[in-house]
Amino acid sequence: MSNQYHIERHPWQPFIPENSKILFLGTFPPKSDKWGMEFYYPNKINDFWRIMGMILHNDYIFFYDSSNNCFDKELIIKSMTDNGIALGDVGMEIIRLKNNASDKFLKIVTPINLLDHLKKAPKCNIIVSTGQKAAEIISSLTQTNIPPMGNFTTFSYSTERLIKIYRMPSTSRAYPLSLDKKTEFYHNLFISIGIL
Repeated sequence: MSNQYHIERHPWQPFIPENSKILFLGTFPPKSDKWGMEFYYPNKINDFWRIMGMILHNDYIFFYDSSNNCFDKELIIKSMTDNGIALGDVGMEIIRLKNNASDKFLKIVTPINLLDHLKKAPKCNIIVSTGQKAAEIISSLTQTNIPPMGNFTTFSYSTERLIKIYRMPSTSRAYPLSLDKKTEFYHNLFISIGIL
């Protein structure tokens, strides 16, 4: 590969509460100049925390700190821990082929150690990809088919543990689906897996 490309390592450890029932996997954080906090889905124009706010607290801006114009990391961590929600990304080392946050131009150099993540979360039987690229990487790691949007496929972690792998729409504003429609997909997921 040309020397013009720079390998970036993921800035954060996976967030895996002891009681994790579900693991959300995105692709990789945007460049740090887009961060509103040092945590997953840090870009304030990404809809992930709006969707979680509406589903878990009936308020799109529940996690938004208007005084600092960013999301409230500590409030997010408390809510995710209380609800047994783990967070990670499929890329541990990546190259930005176009020097932007677009998944289309993101090359995964080193993918997530998915089995290790699942080992740390023994109660987690649900993996959710938040976008197409994440779904593709999870599919390759588990040797499963990519499910249709809003649906799942299954992966045998062990003889005693069957994992459901869901594919959800990207929470990026670049994904052409309204916030309400995205929220509906995620809301239906939470209902189907018994969190709501």
